[in-house]
Amino acid sequence: MSALNFTPLKDSKLFTPIKLGNYELHHRIVQAPCTRMRAVKESGGVNVPGDLMVKYYGLRASKGGLQIAEATDIARYASGYPGVPGIYAPAQVAGWKRVTDAVHAKGGYIFLQIWHTGRASPPSFLDGNSPLSSSNHPMDGAWGDGTSCASHPPKPMTGDDIQQVVQDFVQAAKNAIQAGFDGVEIHSANGYLLEQFLHDNINDRTDEYGGSIQNRCKFPLDVVKSISDAIGSDKVGIRLSPWNYFQSTRDSSRLEHWSYLCEQLATLPANHRPAYVHMVEPRFDEVLDEKQKIDSLAINDKETGISLLPFRKILQKGGILFLSTGCFDRENAVPKLESGATDLVCFGRWFIANPDLPKKLADGIPLTKYDRSTFYFTVPPEKGYTDYPIHTAEAA
Repeated sequence: MSALNFTPLKDSKLFTPIKLGNYELHHRIVQAPCTRMRAVKESGGVNVPGDLMVKYYGLRASKGGLQIAEATDIARYASGYPGVPGIYAPAQVAGWKRVTDAVHAKGGYIFLQIWHTGRASPPSFLDGNSPLSSSNHPMDGAWGDGTSCASHPPKPMTGDDIQQVVQDFVQAAKNAIQAGFDGVEIHSANGYLLEQFLHDNINDRTDEYGGSIQNRCKFPLDVVKSISDAIGSDKVGIRLSPWNYFQSTRDSSRLEHWSYLCEQLATLPANHRPAYVHMVEPRFDEVLDEKQKIDSLAINDKETGISLLPFRKILQKGGILFLSTGCFDRENAVPKLESGATDLVCFGRWFIANPDLPKKLADGIPLTKYDRSTFYFTVPPEKGYTDYPIHTAEAA
């Protein structure tokens, strides 16, 4: 595997402490939530964290460091991908408890990202039924199993459906705390269910959950408030992706609409206000490279000066910490922090290939390059998952 040379960053802002909720973090390097599809399938389609996942997260834990575990299904029919773990069954709670124990044994903290995939879920995952969404607008293209999305338009959620999913999120959060997690991150980004209510090209409802941006924000805000009531707002974060294009998300006024959502979050009462908001950088895309993504934003969006900074400034007024993710490396992470544009920096791909990433960045140790071909399915499953090397003094 090739390597890139880095200079020591131990004296930079990346290695200054910060308090998130009630947790005293020793540095500002966060393991980003990355879907890896390595859960063990048990009966009834229940995917459980097994030995490999215990090892994977344990290897990446550091004293006073924060990890955000991969997107995890809140219910049996919330899932959209194979090999993705859940947090709704007793066996899953027990499996995750082994993961959190491994992280805590090294003095680290770990949150669990929880999601419902909505229209991103194929009927083959739903006993042949259509997926839920804000409307009947399907995604473009096909699901991973090859089924055309247009052939099975999503079912617009009823009020009862929405309330059930809110309760599913709440129960998942409670289960996460039972499993030893230090908190949860609500996934309201990347084209999944909660974001399907935010984008006006998807949500054309005429009830209290659609139409105005005020109504389109109601479902995600209800989830934030309900989970905060259940486990405490100091243990709650939320992920947003205002500039996301993934899964046919094409809002007409991203800056205006996500600014409104941030204003609502920042002005919530303290008992409902999340500890942090985690946002995806405009340059990041699941399909396009960085230049293609920025070029496409410049062509297709009305706003100029495309940035997360306006949202950061709004959230600061409410004392909400800001986490940035998307294409960070040694060169751009420190300037991002020093500019005040974020409080913590999330690393995904570099953390995949470098279990001891904080130490390597601190000491200027060369980084192992990641292998994209092993991000998801591999045979054997430990390939590209738990076989990346840890730096030793002998290897220096």
